[in-house]
Amino acid sequence: MLQPRSLELVSLPALPIVPAPSLRRCRRPPMRAAAFNAAVSFRAALRRPVVSFSLPFPPVRAFSSTAESLQLNKEGYEPQQEMGSENLGERRRVEGWILDASGEKEMRALSSPSLEVIELEELPEQWRRSRIAWLCKELPAHKPATIIRVLNAQRKWIRQPDATYIVAHCMRIREYEAGFRVYKWMVQQHWFHFDFALATKLADHLGKDRKFAKCREMFDAIITQGRVPSESTFHILTVAYLSAPVQGCLDEACTIYNRMIQLGGYRPRLSLHNSLFRALVSKPGGLSRHYLKQAEFIYHQLVTSEFEVHKDISAGLIWLHSYQDDIDRERIASLREEMRHAGIEESRDVLVSIMRAFSKGGDVDETERAWLKLIESGGSLPFQAFVYRMELYAKISEPMKSLEIFKGMKEQGIPINVAVYNTIIEVMSEVPEVELVEELVDELINSGMKPLTSAFLDLMKMYLNLGMHDKLEVAFSNCIGKCRPNRSIYHIYLKSLVRNGNLEKAEAIFNEMHMNATIGTNAQSCNTILGGYLSSGEFVKAEKIYDLMCQKKYEIEPQYMEKLDYILSLNRKVIKRPVSMKLDKQQREILMGLLIGGLRIQSDEERRNHAIHFEFNENSNVHSLLKIHIHERFFEWLKSPNVSANGDNEITNRFSTIAHTYFGFFADQFSLKGRPMIPKLIHRWLSPRVLAYWYMYGGLRTSSGDILLKLKGGNREDVERIAKIFQAKSLTCRVKRKGKVFWIGFQGENAVWFWKLTEPYILDNVKDFLTPEGDAMMTEPQEGLFTNFDSESDTEEPSSL
Repeated sequence: MLQPRSLELVSLPALPIVPAPSLRRCRRPPMRAAAFNAAVSFRAALRRPVVSFSLPFPPVRAFSSTAESLQLNKEGYEPQQEMGSENLGERRRVEGWILDASGEKEMRALSSPSLEVIELEELPEQWRRSRIAWLCKELPAHKPATIIRVLNAQRKWIRQPDATYIVAHCMRIREYEAGFRVYKWMVQQHWFHFDFALATKLADHLGKDRKFAKCREMFDAIITQGRVPSESTFHILTVAYLSAPVQGCLDEACTIYNRMIQLGGYRPRLSLHNSLFRALVSKPGGLSRHYLKQAEFIYHQLVTSEFEVHKDISAGLIWLHSYQDDIDRERIASLREEMRHAGIEESRDVLVSIMRAFSKGGDVDETERAWLKLIESGGSLPFQAFVYRMELYAKISEPMKSLEIFKGMKEQGIPINVAVYNTIIEVMSEVPEVELVEELVDELINSGMKPLTSAFLDLMKMYLNLGMHDKLEVAFSNCIGKCRPNRSIYHIYLKSLVRNGNLEKAEAIFNEMHMNATIGTNAQSCNTILGGYLSSGEFVKAEKIYDLMCQKKYEIEPQYMEKLDYILSLNRKVIKRPVSMKLDKQQREILMGLLIGGLRIQSDEERRNHAIHFEFNENSNVHSLLKIHIHERFFEWLKSPNVSANGDNEITNRFSTIAHTYFGFFADQFSLKGRPMIPKLIHRWLSPRVLAYWYMYGGLRTSSGDILLKLKGGNREDVERIAKIFQAKSLTCRVKRKGKVFWIGFQGENAVWFWKLTEPYILDNVKDFLTPEGDAMMTEPQEGLFTNFDSESDTEEPSSL
């Protein structure tokens, strides 16, 4: 009976072992001289002095709790450059602020179970020792598919102790991917029983190697077994998420941190508290504001754990509170009192945050008191302080005082940026001071600063409220010439035309909004044109707008419902017809392109109902514009509400459709047991519109002007099949694999042809980010390129769609 013993795994040199003859042909390899020598060498290596199993954590910088201070600016809460020795641009990278030397000591002190592994010399069979030694040498050198094939060939003899030794050996030589593949293969075997120590060691090393997805998979597997992961696994996984520059990883880091405390009952190290808090306040205020509860939770843990609360933590909390819509004055006062009790002087950043917070509530005394302290601190005054004072006096109905502050900035030679101009234009347009606002807008335009959309919005709102429709039309024309198309700008102009009785032009503008994917219509614009039709007696057109609003599930304003009920009762037996939920052809093609680019489908256990999960990258300019269009185009399918919680009607980066049987076709084609896949009939559906939305959602333009398309799901055969489809259409592409993601690249002239093929379906306001560069852009595409990609020339989608 084998008696495994606990040991620290040794660090072995390369094994001088000759591979066994043929694994498939001989069930038990014969004893040969080479195998005997290999076993002797392996046994000798095991007798060498034992070394530590743990590997050094990659050297990365920590968020110091004593030597760093954070600087508040418009982009986020960042460390002050003068307080440190590093470049500020480098310090913006959250993933570089994890652990310092003391943090590494904390990592070594984290509790984790010891792993028991057999020694090969304890195995009675020589052939088994030789075979295990050969696998330890060969498996790390192969790709995942080959590893599985080799292991499958060993099923007749290999058992859990053998596989455990192989996984431990892979971890020892830092081949964590190979160890993970072997472990995944172990789980599928009939003899497998869960080994908490092995799973913990593997998860920890995957996390240290920044493979957060695989580490999370091991973490979830431990929980599935009914075990609580060790403190080291919680800690390392949180650090791995903080180190990953991938959208959504910060939220996952917060989740793991919370579960570490609530589920595991552990007390995180000070470095982990500081690192997570630093990540929360590193984003701009508009994004960080949603993490206030999480930041307060971290603060509570610091206090209850009796850690010293650094001044940056209190300053960061005040900064987060100042961006909330409802200011918690008592909480800000308590934080300031705690800072005074600890002998911490309020920095310039804290004073600016206080001005932002109290100016929202119209508190003149507190705002001016912070302003005076800011002046006494010396140095140049930040422009935000002037902006908050202007907003303060506008809120208490003293707009001329705001104007004096603006003029004072000019007299003192303080640089004035777009934010300052937008603030004073908004304040004076509400008075309203028409000539002054016009002068300020012209001054902003002549300065060459951008963007100008906010200034034009305030100017046009002022004209609309005053009934100055002629000037509003001129402002609209100027705005269209200088700014990108904007739905709010078009809606103000549409309101003006309806109020002025110019329904013919209003109808043209509404149709332009509806047909232009970069603008789109919404419930407000539909209600505006509906009111115009009802007031002018255009009841037939009003019924069409009503049908459109029913299809999109837009809410009809109450003042129109009574008249609509009467009109519809004259022509229809049923006033409100049930609307059949069905995607049109354009929606199907859009969805197809997004699914190829990585969109997710979630199905219920019985695979009857399916929901589409739209997720957009907050750091992508293309995604920030695309999500508005997608939200409007699939509005009738979406859950409600899908706007941010701050009440500004900003569309969130993640939203989902309702669960519906209609998405069953897409689930069957693009998802297999929850994993993304490529349909076998993909060649039938690669229309120019599908390619365009694939490019916008899952593609990018490189700095050299090439086009790359990301393909999630499928295998190399599927990708090669798509590449052959492009080649059959006279488009040459290259394929590269990075992890689980394939990239299809078009270079030079091929990138130009791809662009000219998809350009008619690319949103106008994202073309600047996706247009390739090159001399071939001036040439005409080759004959037959577009018709070859026409979906009408191939078999259409199944009638079930």
